[in-house]
Amino acid sequence: MGKKQYLETGKIVGTHGIKGEVRIDAWCDSPEFLCYFKKLYLDENGETFIEVKSRPHKNVTITKIKGVESIEEAERYRGKVVYLNRDDIQLEEGVNFIQDLIGLEVRDVDDESIVYGKITDVIYTGANDVYEITDSSGKKYLAPVIDDVVIEINVDEGFVLIQPMKGIFDDED
Repeated sequence: MGKKQYLETGKIVGTHGIKGEVRIDAWCDSPEFLCYFKKLYLDENGETFIEVKSRPHKNVTITKIKGVESIEEAERYRGKVVYLNRDDIQLEEGVNFIQDLIGLEVRDVDDESIVYGKITDVIYTGANDVYEITDSSGKKYLAPVIDDVVIEINVDEGFVLIQPMKGIFDDED
């Protein structure tokens, strides 16, 4: 399963002030996370990039794009999705990009021939993440991402092993 080199990480939703800054709706853990990066890419191939200096502001990231000095110039970037280069990001051990988890096959830890479906979304609840798992018929299940349930995540091989809790896949009979 090929990992994307450039990861969607937010969207420029508007301008900020009159000096050419833009507001980015960050699609990562926090608006602060984007502030670590000096380069944001404007396409998923990494062909176009902007040099930036960012700061968090409430629930968005305020970003100064090098060479953009006016609100009119900044306005041209509105609606653009920004990407990060995977190589620029240091993740802690055991932490994965959501984009790498989507599409992974969810298998039973005791019998890997039992496939529950594929991860179709990762929901952030505050306490723990929750995997939305969609089976081959399109039925959706929710599984908490906790140590008792998620036993192994193997992004390179394309699967997750889980120990299902009672009630996750049981029919409501």
